[in-house]
Amino acid sequence: MRNLLPILTVLAVLVGIWYLAVAPMNVRVALDTVERGGAEVVPAGSATRRDVSVWRLMAQNAEHVPAGYALDRPRLPTPAQVGQELWKTTGAMALKGRAWSKRSLLYHGWITLQSTLWGFALGTSLGIAGAIAIVYSRVADMSLMPWAIISQTIPIVALAPMIIVVSSQLGVDGRGVPKAIISAYLCYFPVLVGMVKGLRAPALSQLDLLKTYDATGLQSFLKLRLPASVPYLFTSLKVGIAAALVGTIVGELPTGAISGLGARILIGDQFGTPLAIWSALFAAAILAGLLVTLLDLSQKLILNRMGMQP
Repeated sequence: MRNLLPILTVLAVLVGIWYLAVAPMNVRVALDTVERGGAEVVPAGSATRRDVSVWRLMAQNAEHVPAGYALDRPRLPTPAQVGQELWKTTGAMALKGRAWSKRSLLYHGWITLQSTLWGFALGTSLGIAGAIAIVYSRVADMSLMPWAIISQTIPIVALAPMIIVVSSQLGVDGRGVPKAIISAYLCYFPVLVGMVKGLRAPALSQLDLLKTYDATGLQSFLKLRLPASVPYLFTSLKVGIAAALVGTIVGELPTGAISGLGARILIGDQFGTPLAIWSALFAAAILAGLLVTLLDLSQKLILNRMGMQP
């Protein structure tokens, strides 16, 4: 309860700020709506109000401000509206036996999750392999690490279409593989950095002790370096899984996909339905939270079995 209270306090503050932001964001649309319904608005005419600040409009039309909280297509929906839309496209559809309908976010979340896990597995494997090479080879340390750092300066939004085009030219069918590659691209770097730090965590005296026992390089790796790197690895994996999910969603945007959370965001933007965008964003955030929580539970279990404090 002591840890939960600060989290709930921050959440309450964020929700309060959100509700306060709804009025200025939606006031112009709300005034247009009530004016079309025959209500008197100051100043009259949408074109006239275009040059008036939202704060002045709110002050002059205070009685119409609440209308901004009940719009069908608001610029900024309220948390309640987002929650209702999220429930309508997840829980309500599941209760009706339509959980895997193409209108359900559960279906789209599953599509995104598959590419995320493939990309996460690929990025993690490359990150661990690269870290081992960097720790055990000075050539790899001097060459691989700078390029790994430079690679993260390339905007993923610019890189994603290139990966899709190259994959298409190589005859890779389907959109799952390019999305997994984009996901792995964002995932491998935090894993690489974390594993390098973890594999180098043992003190020089510990390494020297193993040498006195005539331990081989493989034995030193398995008995000392690898166990010491586990806490660093799990910390990196938590960052990596979230980055992999972002990479998958970004990879869905330029492909013209009709399935996946990224596709739902893009379709919502094209058809002017902010509630669809926000519900997909919240679904992605919930999915990321669940994945990180699973990794956190795995970390505690494994570290306890190893006799280490999480």
